[in-house]
Amino acid sequence: MNEDSYIAADPVFAVADGMGGHEAGEIASGICVRTLAEIPQLATGERDATAAVVQQYLLQADAGIREATGSRAGTTLSGVVVVEQTGVPYWLVLNIGDSRTYRLSHGKLSQVSVDHSEVQELVDAGEITPAEAAVHPRRHVVTRALGTGDETEADYWLLPVEEGDRMLVCSDGLNGELDDEEITRILISEPDPQTAVDELIQAALRSGGRDNVTCIVVDASNVANDGGSQTSPRTAAEAEDENTLPRTEVLEVAPDGEVVAGGDAASGRDVPAPEPEPEAGSAAGPGGQPDGSR
Repeated sequence: MNEDSYIAADPVFAVADGMGGHEAGEIASGICVRTLAEIPQLATGERDATAAVVQQYLLQADAGIREATGSRAGTTLSGVVVVEQTGVPYWLVLNIGDSRTYRLSHGKLSQVSVDHSEVQELVDAGEITPAEAAVHPRRHVVTRALGTGDETEADYWLLPVEEGDRMLVCSDGLNGELDDEEITRILISEPDPQTAVDELIQAALRSGGRDNVTCIVVDASNVANDGGSQTSPRTAAEAEDENTLPRTEVLEVAPDGEVVAGGDAASGRDVPAPEPEPEAGSAAGPGGQPDGSR
């Protein structure tokens, strides 16, 4: 079963990776993206969403998952919302669990999100290296998720949008099969976002495809003269119907919108600066299948 779900509709681009086995994980991730689809800015196309607004809908998703599954299932979530503050466009990155959001800028790939996982805690404590974490037997154990557990608050970052930015949002089925070097190579070599998505999924499947693979690629173009947005993927509802078999500055912000002191140093990410016209490609692919679902 494919337990991943995603939403790719300007200004919200996010991937949810369900946990709990079979239908339970699929229900959890589906509830999550359907709840995100209710964010008012999705209907109006406005870019005034805040971390507080997003967190409000994540709490609704958490409650909905618990009610539907009896707290037997959960989901990770990572993604980006295009927002504006004082006329300046930003990527509002959100993350809970071990799905990931990356930024490719000036040819350099940076992981913006920080995994909520046991192995990430071991890496942070200096007990294992990132290379050891990639093959650790408990690398799939998450410490934060929606629908299960005590912590349901996502982490948030604000990144100024820069012309040519390419954002990648993915479930761990992608980065579990491909290292950063291979991901970077594909993102740089495929200028069309949908083609980049297709190649990323195929590369992950060729590498083993041991987990569901879902990713979204969003490009920022015509930043200085934003004339709207153009996206190519399906709606959240259509995506949910798909079943497949097996530096200028980075600001870390709290859900209430307050900038976290030392957020730049805490994130350790390289990032640059500015109204984006997002063009997106997205798709989900099953583990062990010769091609991804469309």
